[in-house]
Amino acid sequence: MKLEEAIRQRRSIRHYTDRVPTRRIIDKILAAAIWAPSGLNNQPWKFKVLTGQKDRDRLAAFTKYGQTIKKAPVAICVFLDLSVSYNRQKDTMAIGACIQNMLLQAYELGLGTCWLGEILNRRQEVEKYLRVDPERELMAVITAGYPDEEMTEGCRKRLQDFMLKDP
Repeated sequence: MKLEEAIRQRRSIRHYTDRVPTRRIIDKILAAAIWAPSGLNNQPWKFKVLTGQKDRDRLAAFTKYGQTIKKAPVAICVFLDLSVSYNRQKDTMAIGACIQNMLLQAYELGLGTCWLGEILNRRQEVEKYLRVDPERELMAVITAGYPDEEMTEGCRKRLQDFMLKDP
């Protein structure tokens, strides 16, 4: 698969089959994630992978989009590691690049994903439930699994609509 194809065809998937991705596949997704660029190469990310149904059900209770977490065979919690952070704005951009790598790698492997951010409204409760070190700040939850829904065609505005005019 060509990169441009993956970028244009990947979509958020909220319904998954019962088939569970292997640990090897999950590790491949995470390995792609850690190759994202980061300022000073500080690599400010940490992950917690939840595959147990009870764990995902409890995590789902923290968001109005909990059904997506409950039905996904895998939920990957992505954290900012404050112990290596030197610039919050740069580090959150690096986390975004890390997540984009995950989404694209998963798509190439035949998995669907969904980047969930609404759960951050209850970030501190989630961190307490997951018993993570206080130096870890939840940035997103990514669900992953084999898609059980039709892929829709994406659309974007024209490139010209995003261009700023010269002074």
